[in-house]
Amino acid sequence: MSEDEPTENISGGSDGGGLAAAFDEHDAETRAEAVVDRLGELYWQKTYGGQDAFECLVRTILSQNTSDKASQPAHDALMERYGERADLAKALADAEQSTLAETIEPAGLYNQKSETMIAIAERVVDEYGSAAAFDEFVTDEEPATVRETLLDFSGVGPKTADCVLLFSGGRAGVFPVDTHVHRIYRRLGIAPADADHEKVREVLEAQVPAEKCGFGHTATIQFGREYCTARSPACLDDPDACPMGDLCEQVGVYPATDEVVDPAEAD
Repeated sequence: MSEDEPTENISGGSDGGGLAAAFDEHDAETRAEAVVDRLGELYWQKTYGGQDAFECLVRTILSQNTSDKASQPAHDALMERYGERADLAKALADAEQSTLAETIEPAGLYNQKSETMIAIAERVVDEYGSAAAFDEFVTDEEPATVRETLLDFSGVGPKTADCVLLFSGGRAGVFPVDTHVHRIYRRLGIAPADADHEKVREVLEAQVPAEKCGFGHTATIQFGREYCTARSPACLDDPDACPMGDLCEQVGVYPATDEVVDPAEAD
């Protein structure tokens, strides 16, 4: 198992956000499960849950349309300025938008993200009373109800909602789909080439055992960074360089011409 897991990422890395877990060895029942099993050998196997739900929601919003490298300093600055108060939701509900925007500037789209955070914080305080009560809702309520509620928050999409369910609620069977996951499982030929993010999620949650979905998500992101990048996947230069070579249909990747296109645009 690789020790190169980033210590600062949406999952909390090796510093938090999950507990080491071992999964029973057996023949994978689907190609998607076989991919996730191999990812577990390459990187790490974890179960997730336990992060504060409101802070996780804020962290995930910060990560939208940017990298962990950019969003982490913004999160650290936000927590330094607002995290000293007993209730982060109340602190952000009372925040001056321009000050919050300045605080999270490294994450990009800071005006939009600050407005979203304040609006969500106000709603959390109005409807739940505190960040702690919101955390109880995320942890204890039925996952479908939590997801529906989160998706009703302005600025919260499926990936953000699923990350909160996974990293805070510790809900098994949740496989958040970010740009890496969306690209890789269509490129592998596991999800339809023209599938949107929600369709990819449906395919993966149907074909990957519930206890493997969480680490499958985080390990796929790492695999996408190291091997299956958007423009220069490892297989483009060397078919043996990718550990998924025998499981991949290379949809949209053409080594003979050095061409890489989105799977939906593949021949």
